[in-house]
Amino acid sequence: MKRTRSVCVLVMAILGCCAYAQENRDVSRSPMKAPFEYVPSKAFHIPPETTTEESGYFSLCEGKNGKIYIGTAAYGRNAYLVEFDPETERMRTVLDTHKLVGLPLNATGYAAQSKLHTRNFVGPSGKIYVGSKQGYASPVEKKELEAGRPIPEYLGGYVMIYDPQTDRSESLGMPMPLTPERRALGKKEGEGVIDVTADEGRGLVYVITCEEQHWMLYEMSSKKYRDLGVVLKDQPNTLIDASGRGTAITDKYEIARYDPSTDTVTVSPLMVGTTPFAEYIGPGRVHPDWRLAADGKSAYLQLLNDLHMFRIDLSADSKAPVNALDLGNRIDGENPDSRGSISIGPDGNVFSVIRIDNKTGFGSGYLHHLIRHDPSVHSMEDLGVITIENPDFFDFSKGPGKNGDGSPRPTHGFHQLPDGTLTPLHVVLAMIVTRDGTVYATTLYPFTLMKLGKVAVPR
Repeated sequence: MKRTRSVCVLVMAILGCCAYAQENRDVSRSPMKAPFEYVPSKAFHIPPETTTEESGYFSLCEGKNGKIYIGTAAYGRNAYLVEFDPETERMRTVLDTHKLVGLPLNATGYAAQSKLHTRNFVGPSGKIYVGSKQGYASPVEKKELEAGRPIPEYLGGYVMIYDPQTDRSESLGMPMPLTPERRALGKKEGEGVIDVTADEGRGLVYVITCEEQHWMLYEMSSKKYRDLGVVLKDQPNTLIDASGRGTAITDKYEIARYDPSTDTVTVSPLMVGTTPFAEYIGPGRVHPDWRLAADGKSAYLQLLNDLHMFRIDLSADSKAPVNALDLGNRIDGENPDSRGSISIGPDGNVFSVIRIDNKTGFGSGYLHHLIRHDPSVHSMEDLGVITIENPDFFDFSKGPGKNGDGSPRPTHGFHQLPDGTLTPLHVVLAMIVTRDGTVYATTLYPFTLMKLGKVAVPR
């Protein structure tokens, strides 16, 4: 009896071990769970005929009609404004830069208006203001330059307006073309346009050029541009505060303001407590990007390669120092990257997308987090990592495509996490929150519009 009982115990032990081992094998075969939340998005491929390298920049907005507008880049050829209709999920080109301004529709190399890089500005009228700029010399053109031979000259970018109500566009010309006078100063090309902001009520349009970042003013009555005499920082944007002053960030991280009532420009220190802003953030921080709060008296600011978010008090007198409040890190992480991706929702919350190195052990590469700051309770919340819920929106199995001239069209802008989830790899180029609280963002390779769904309370 004892021997029989011992054999039974041994058999049960062996069976138990086998069951435990089988359970462990089943667990090891099941997918790992991500150690962070997902923010799923529906992806839409932006029409490939509007790009050459499946890319674009900051150019993203919601029109008064509820449609989404995206600027594209077609290097050496042209730049386009594309309309996305959320109802039908269809896209169409509504502005062809070269066609509008009377330039050749065939490829013209470096001379082309290759990018819409401006943060699309929507005026109270519903008109959308954009600007074009230069691209890059092609490999062939680079060889010509190395050999000491000339390539086509870039003569300057254009300021343009698209009116969704009439489906018509107009050009306001070149703010800073390559004139004989500028040639005499040693300039080799005209200035592109990196920002356009309209004060329609006063008949003014603020323009920032690139590569020299001149702050310029266009008067609709005279149809003329003039330089306001201030050099701005990197790829900035103009805000119009509650007092009607055009407001921008200088190359020294100060605040420049133009007062239309007195036709004067003043420059004030930007301070964090008693420390100048440039000193506070330290060297190497670039590309300030800010948005105006609904009251027009404050703005929220982030930088491309910095973790912080700041609130800027714009209510001070023009000659008084301007205060910046450090709201803390949007997220903790290494090698942050955040471009054109700060937006204030209809509920007053501030949203931002920031990329950091993936140090979680769940996959590799980068992770793009959607952050929400609630000013009412001074909180910063990580809503999760942007993912793609319809990975078949683009056929990645075919590899890089080709343009008509044989040049490649990159398709390496996404990667898979260990559970098979598709997520952007390189950079989110722009992000907005619409009036109904929906978040849209763009990324590249292929150039993609991502609809993240509603994360804000509608207005």
